[in-house]
Amino acid sequence: MVYRIADNIISPLGETTEQNYQAVKDGRSALRHYDHQWDIPEPFTASLFTDAQNEALAVEGLTRFESLAYTSAKKAIEASNINVSDANVVFILSTTKGNIELIFSDREDTAIYPGTAARHIAERLGIKTKPITVCNACISGVSALVLALRLLEAGHYDYAVVCGADVQNKFTVSGFQSLKAISEHECRPFDIERMGLNLGEAAATLVLSRQPVDAWAIERGAVRNDAFHISSPSKNGDGARMALNAIIKDTDKERLAFINAHGTATMFNDQMESVAITGAGLGETPVNAYKGYFGHTLGAAGILETVLSMAAADDHTILATRGFEERGVSGKVQISAQNSTTDKSCFVKMISGFGGCNGAILVSRKPEQKAEEKTFRNFETKHRVQLSPSAIMVDGQIIEVGGERSALPLATEGTQEVEVRGKSLLTAIYKRYVDDYPKFYKMDPLSRLGFVATELLLQAEGKRRDTPSDDRAVILFNRSSSIQADQKYLDSIIDPEEYFPSPSVFVYTLPNIVTGEIAMRNHYHGETSFYIIEEKNDNLIKQTLGASFADIKTKSMIGGWIDYQDDSHFEADIYIVELTNH
Repeated sequence: MVYRIADNIISPLGETTEQNYQAVKDGRSALRHYDHQWDIPEPFTASLFTDAQNEALAVEGLTRFESLAYTSAKKAIEASNINVSDANVVFILSTTKGNIELIFSDREDTAIYPGTAARHIAERLGIKTKPITVCNACISGVSALVLALRLLEAGHYDYAVVCGADVQNKFTVSGFQSLKAISEHECRPFDIERMGLNLGEAAATLVLSRQPVDAWAIERGAVRNDAFHISSPSKNGDGARMALNAIIKDTDKERLAFINAHGTATMFNDQMESVAITGAGLGETPVNAYKGYFGHTLGAAGILETVLSMAAADDHTILATRGFEERGVSGKVQISAQNSTTDKSCFVKMISGFGGCNGAILVSRKPEQKAEEKTFRNFETKHRVQLSPSAIMVDGQIIEVGGERSALPLATEGTQEVEVRGKSLLTAIYKRYVDDYPKFYKMDPLSRLGFVATELLLQAEGKRRDTPSDDRAVILFNRSSSIQADQKYLDSIIDPEEYFPSPSVFVYTLPNIVTGEIAMRNHYHGETSFYIIEEKNDNLIKQTLGASFADIKTKSMIGGWIDYQDDSHFEADIYIVELTNH
């Protein structure tokens, strides 16, 4: 359990949590209609900062994205009275695309990498430890809070500054339009007339402490995968239901004031969430969604909506779902277009996203009297695959690439200079050792790298994967996010005369898609998470993997490093980590 000691929200509705809460309580929305914005031919509705607001938020030496995140984090830190330069503090940044605006510029530095952006922000804040960026699609904000919960409970840090932020631009808006997910008009979560989502810009920050204080607490958190599709949720809501069940467990459901849902107003997401909520036995609990006020703020969403829910419950209020009129989902969820009152101080924040990932946290102002005993279990590494342009090793032994398809042959000595490069090398490995999963050819290079490395790893393990599993997690790190897919998608929108956004490419601009591909291939319904750090750091990776065993369901995980910058610079160094005392 970790405790909130300060927070902040910055959005087009205001620069403090109180300003944003009062705007929402009054029914005000930041959604506006835009036509030919950023030379995008299709109109859309979104919540965007004005030029004046962007100018006021700008911080010298930082990008627009970094300025927004820094300002929110700074406000929250100042309210917390923590001297972050002295205290043992981790900075966790939640974002889906970070500095992606830089892809349109001539800059050739690494600032477009989310880990570099996180360092820029952390250094300006005065935080001394290595930052971690959570890039887990739409659930990034909730994933970041779950990570903070684990790292603090494990005693690795005393405080966590968790900031979620994203800004919109031609890259993100055109991408969601290519997926036919955006509505030209204001979104209508869970409504029978819903036509799609609106996007939004925002930053939100929570400062958390592991020392008990009289404040809001995050009691539990969980992430689960549908193992169904990389861009469409399971119609049965399996992953979301499992995440809800993991955090509710033996909790008295009468404690809950409400469930704050993702509520994107897309046809399949709202339907899935309604089925998951009722399937978890929460059909009588009030449900609300905030996308009608802020739009979908991507990496900020999970944190912003958690902070806003805390403010609402403090005010004994269940906020209205703006845009809702008539239920248009099969799950009989309790949704209202009007504010209502509550005397309860506990709620659930749930969220879902591309890559099949789903997250949920249980948040309470008055935690149950007996906090859970956390036993951090022993674990060991079994089987390791290292793959780069110059060598392929399984459990320390070189393997061959050429030749016909075969079982995994291990060379006992010597070295091998791999002549093929990049995608050709990964295809050669696929043809030799897999060759039964045609979807491989649709993947981006990062996903192909993760796929073939995992195939070699699981062949070394020698276990069958015919039966779905919910006790194996997939937790991966890298440096360059999804830069190869980003550049390929840019090619489809950069020329106004050749403007044709590719949905099949855009979905792979989310680096966590590789974890979804692995989950689908192997029927893994456990946690899938993707983190970005500025450089490979084995200690930080293993610290995070170890803390992730706090999820009592997880008995083993595929973890490690997987980075693909270009066809000459890539590396997979992944392994199986198992509990030794379960």
